[in-house]
Amino acid sequence: MGAAEGTAQAGHELLLQLAGRVPDELLWRMRNWLAAGDSDALSATLPRTLLRHRIGITDSERALLAQVVVPGSPSRRLVDAVLAGAPPPPPSFGPGEANLSAWSAVSVVSSVGAGELLVAARDDAARVLLVRAADRPVELTAVLQRLLRVHGEHVPQVEVWVGDDPPTPYHAAACAAAASLWSRSPAPTG
Repeated sequence: MGAAEGTAQAGHELLLQLAGRVPDELLWRMRNWLAAGDSDALSATLPRTLLRHRIGITDSERALLAQVVVPGSPSRRLVDAVLAGAPPPPPSFGPGEANLSAWSAVSVVSSVGAGELLVAARDDAARVLLVRAADRPVELTAVLQRLLRVHGEHVPQVEVWVGDDPPTPYHAAACAAAASLWSRSPAPTG
């Protein structure tokens, strides 16, 4: 694995951990920069966002942040200035409604062989698409965000991870309340 790929994986993992804590308007842009390979924009923005919004991070999140921030950049000194803290309890979720953009996402998710596509609605009415068991989550997140933007969603909420298990309490709460839009059929057992 190259340095850029390692940075992208660390960045994706960190942004998953920060879902529900970093303002949605910034989170989707950071994911887009990550997918585009713009480590300078992510490196400059993420530590400042955490400081500006007084978002505390765990030791493991700080280690990921240190991997994401470009060595030698002015933002590197900000990594240690970010507050320590634990993630807050997740918001309430309910099942989300499928619309044309969500159904369009089904065609993308099913074509890349992901495990499942779900839709949930946060208590603030933000709709969240959740994709389990996806290869290349950084790229798939960016593709789905662009798709939702084309369909008129100004702040696309897309959460994509590699395994079947939700990565954080935020994602677990969303999955528990979500409506399933598509699921890969189980392999025959012989």
